[in-house]
Amino acid sequence: MAIQRIVICGGGVMGRGIAQLIAATGTEVTLVDLTDEILKKSIELLSEEMDAEIEKWGLTLSEKKAILARIKGTTKLEEVCDVPIIIEAIPEEEERKKRLLKELGELCSPETIIVSNTSTLSITELASVTNRSDRVVGVHFLHPVTKIPLVEIIRGLRTSQRTYDLVKEFCEEQLNKTAVSVYEYPGYVTTRIIVPFMNEAMHVLMEGIATAEDIDTAMKLGYGFHMGPLALADVMGLDVVMKWMENLLEELSEHKYNPCPLLRKLVRAGHLGKKTKLGFFIYNEEGNKIGENPEIKLRGFIPPPEK
Repeated sequence: MAIQRIVICGGGVMGRGIAQLIAATGTEVTLVDLTDEILKKSIELLSEEMDAEIEKWGLTLSEKKAILARIKGTTKLEEVCDVPIIIEAIPEEEERKKRLLKELGELCSPETIIVSNTSTLSITELASVTNRSDRVVGVHFLHPVTKIPLVEIIRGLRTSQRTYDLVKEFCEEQLNKTAVSVYEYPGYVTTRIIVPFMNEAMHVLMEGIATAEDIDTAMKLGYGFHMGPLALADVMGLDVVMKWMENLLEELSEHKYNPCPLLRKLVRAGHLGKKTKLGFFIYNEEGNKIGENPEIKLRGFIPPPEK
């Protein structure tokens, strides 16, 4: 049976993507955030993102209008909790997520399933603050949500089979995603594997072995990746990628998850990738890559002195 209405907490990049994906199926979406100003900005950004898709023939104007018509915003969480599934999509910070899940456990109907969109955190730990650990499950949507055909469904130690089955059916039948089942472990499958890949590419760049463009070209053409690791990190957000690495480093104590010093430097400088128009690459107003970040100095590319 199709679910008619979904609540999403958090109107950031992932929340907006999930809202668009679900609204495109004809489902009503209520987007919840802290203030009316944040909600207004989120809807404006979603509209701009869909305009960019229209320019690339990925969406029609009528589809955009229909999607936006199905998305409503509110700051009153207590008024919208009577839904079968509520999705948490706030930033990847454990204490913030636990505070929200605790509140959801108190406000929602006992039958409501709480879904956490997390890429590294423990579902068991997040569920422990609720009164319904059996009805808490992780669904890791990958960015961009509307384009990537995969979701990871993560079971906590107490997630019931019925909760898992209902969420899997929703993801596969209603959202048309391929769902892979993951038993809880830090980083799950996709994040755990992609993080060292991106981190090693950053070390290769920092050591001056090749330029950012050549590193990405080598991995795309050599191994058939759709996008190179450095451009991928820019798209994900360098601050987000670093947070993933720090979470995995803390959980697993393995050096391969220690963020590359170059990544730390860029994040400290506010160069967060595509969203700030500067990361490993430079981006124009439309989000198109137009060059490499000139502030990244490659010691391997200092020409020898002329004789």
